[in-house]
Amino acid sequence: MKSKKSFDVIVVGAGAAGVGVGMALKRVGVESMLLLERGAVGESFRRWPEEMRFITPSFTSNAVGLVDLNAVHPSTSPAFSLEEEHPGGRQYAQYLDAVVRYTDLPVRTGVDVRSIALKNNGFSLETNGGAYSARFVVWAAGEFQYPHKGGFTGAEHCVHNTKVDSWRSWKGESIAVIGGYESGIDAAWHLSRAGKSVVVIDPAGPWKKRGESDPSLVLSPYTMARFRQMEAQHPEGLVRFIAEKVQRVDALNGQFIIRTQTLDIPTDSRPVLATGFKGSLTLIRDLLAWDSAENFPVLTQAADESTRTPGLFICGPMVRHRTANGMAILCFIYKFRMRFALIAATIASRMQLDTSPLSEYDDTNMVLRDLATCCGSGCSC
Repeated sequence: MKSKKSFDVIVVGAGAAGVGVGMALKRVGVESMLLLERGAVGESFRRWPEEMRFITPSFTSNAVGLVDLNAVHPSTSPAFSLEEEHPGGRQYAQYLDAVVRYTDLPVRTGVDVRSIALKNNGFSLETNGGAYSARFVVWAAGEFQYPHKGGFTGAEHCVHNTKVDSWRSWKGESIAVIGGYESGIDAAWHLSRAGKSVVVIDPAGPWKKRGESDPSLVLSPYTMARFRQMEAQHPEGLVRFIAEKVQRVDALNGQFIIRTQTLDIPTDSRPVLATGFKGSLTLIRDLLAWDSAENFPVLTQAADESTRTPGLFICGPMVRHRTANGMAILCFIYKFRMRFALIAATIASRMQLDTSPLSEYDDTNMVLRDLATCCGSGCSC
């Protein structure tokens, strides 16, 4: 029998954003719904380097009204199910898979969405398994599987950190890590613990930044603690941090030369790119309006809906908004999960469904309506 391919709502992606918004949609009674995932549930987390851990801590605090920072639903806690404060990627994928199975969330894996087009008052999604159609689409495909690969001459000689299975198996004794934010410091930490000589290169010098409370803009406390330990444990220079821009990388006689404005840095192994992600939104770029200055999608502040294509919602770490107080950057789970209930409520209202079951999100402080209150420097000490 042929599988059903027409739904009221299709969610693209079954990671933290997809599973989380899918749970909210199920709570309001959306029955004709499907999550499409090109790999397995939590596929991006399964691809993390083996040693990589969440920088946001998990704690089973639900009973006192404080939802675990890494939970995608108020009644769940990765800390409880995984017994880890800073879970690894494969562990977190197990949590997401458990949520899907426990709640019988409809997920179809192995389906790669390649394009979306408007059709018959809804959307047509072209995939490796044929066409699907939906009245509403929630794009929750994430970032990790869409790496940014450098943008400088010789970047092809480097390897992006998303392609590393384990830092323990890294061959070579000297490594350059290009990019000094969370994933760059994480790579340096694990490589240095394996006795490697590491240089971290980033023109912004993120390890120097202070005075900002939003961890979307500065290194998290977890990462800063690691940075300070590397400075203290390796004063002789096993780990170096250089605030310069990489201009090019050359491969020469089995070595690699990383060239900055003032330095030529030789290494005996391929440089690591910790340069972030392009994100999956390039696949639906024409369905979105874009902020010309910062190149992020312009969405409705009420529910992260495309201002160009009604019925298309964006959910996950790609979402950001300009506000009266600056920029709201929703790139952590504990941030973007605050929008699950708003997307679900908007879709439910248009389908004339009861939205009252979403009160549990309000009751547990898992709803962010006023984006002007998000992400500012709200700490006095």
